[in-house]
Order: sequence, then structure tokens, then C-alpha cells
Amino acid sequence: MSNKGIFTALSGAMAQSQRLDTIANNIANSNTNAYKKDKQVFQEYLTANEKLPDVIQAPRIPASIESFYDLQAGDRGYVNSTGTYTDHSQGNLRATGNTLDVGLDGRGYFEVMTPRGVRFTRSGGFKISSQGVLVTKQGYPVLKAGAQDPEQRTIKINSRNLTISYGGDIYEGGEFNSKLSVVDVADADAMKKEGQSMYTLKQNYGAQLIPATETQVHQGFVESSNVNIVEEMTDMIQASRSFESTQKAIKAFDMLNGKLVNEVGKVR
Repeated sequence: MSNKGIFTALSGAMAQSQRLDTIANNIANSNTNAYKKDKQVFQEYLTANEKLPDVIQAPRIPASIESFYDLQAGDRGYVNSTGTYTDHSQGNLRATGNTLDVGLDGRGYFEVMTPRGVRFTRSGGFKISSQGVLVTKQGYPVLKAGAQDPEQRTIKINSRNLTISYGGDIYEGGEFNSKLSVVDVADADAMKKEGQSMYTLKQNYGAQLIPATETQVHQGFVESSNVNIVEEMTDMIQASRSFESTQKAIKAFDMLNGKLVNEVGKVR
């Protein structure tokens, strides 16, 4: 009978390795404006000997040596990494004093126009392009509320004498210019990361955009990352220790298998 425990330990090592990668990425983006940390998701699945076509049949008696041999060592759980989820909790608002910096206090995202279509971001470090258009740091036009056609929703700025209200209204020299488009979705899990602090809606999720009417826009502020360095370092230490433990288990199972092979060879 082969020692199947090594596969359980191996699945655990792979899961902890993926968790370490996720934590490392969070730490690397701890100073990225409006970055939202990710968390690794794990689940346990049982071997085929434990499964029926429609349901999983769990043993109704305490585990014993006899039940172990009856199941042929098949009663083992394996770790399955199902991916990551994003923690959309708000980061702290940090004052910059820059007229073109805006931070969101509450749920919602700014709408921006990219070569891939309309995308969403909470990173409000904006600037004015050479064409006089309000854009993100990447040069993507920031969109205003109102018109349906994104091409007609760009915000033209003639001077840096801007005032932005809590409701997102932009005033230029005291005159109303336009209103920032700040939208939200009922379920934040409908948002999918695309890099550069941009999000898009997941396909076939059925999410609908709604105006974020209760969210306040703060001029002269940017939202910080919601990564807690102390928490991430604690998780990294825990994951590293778990990874080391599973490595030791793998080595132990490997040694047992080697001894088993040698003993079988002697018997023959």
C-alpha cells in the first residue's frame, strides 16, 4: 500500500506557497494609493474513496485502525486553493493639498475611459493633460456623470483654479464645470482587478452600476492602501512556519516510503 500522506502534505505546501505570494504582493503595494489587499481562499476536498456520485458520505464511527484499512487509507483531506478575494474596505484618507487629488469617503469608484473601455478606480490622483482634459496618472480620461456616450463625458479644464464639492461637483473659477461620475455596485465581489488600480465588472455576474449618492468626495486628499503591514508580516510568518512544517512532513513520508521499499526488497 503506497503512503498517500505525502500528497496531503504536498497540497498543503503548495497552498502555503500561494498564500506567501499573495501576502508578498500586498506588502509590495502597501504604499500604492487606494490599493485593496487580497486574501487567499482555501477549501478541503476528500479523495474519491470518500465520494458518492451526488453526496459525500462521512464515516459515522470514530476513526480506528480497522476503518483505516477498510478505506485503504483513502480517508484523507487535501488542501485546494480556490484563488483569492479582494478586501474592499476603505483605506485612510491622506491629505496632500493638491487641488487635483480627490479621495472617496464611502463606497464607490470613479469612472475612467481606457483603451479597453470604461474602467473603475478609487485612485484619485488626477492631473490635466496637454489637451486640457482631466486624466488619471496613466493618462486615462476621467468621466463626468450624465451623457451615455463615454466619448462625450470627458472633463475639459481651462485652469487649475478648481473647487470640488463633497458631491463631486467641479467648479472652475466659481462656475460649474461638470460632476465627477462616482458609481457603485451592490456586491463588491462583482469587481475584478485589472492592474494599475483599475477594476472591471466580472463577466456574467449580472451586476448593475448605481450612483454612489452617499459617498463624499474630498478634494486635496488621496486614499491610502488598506494593507496593514503588521498584520501582513504576522500572516507571512505564520504561512512560512506552516510551509516549513509541511516540508518536514514531506521529507518524513519520503523517508518512510524509502524504508518500505528497502524492506520489501529484503523480503523478496
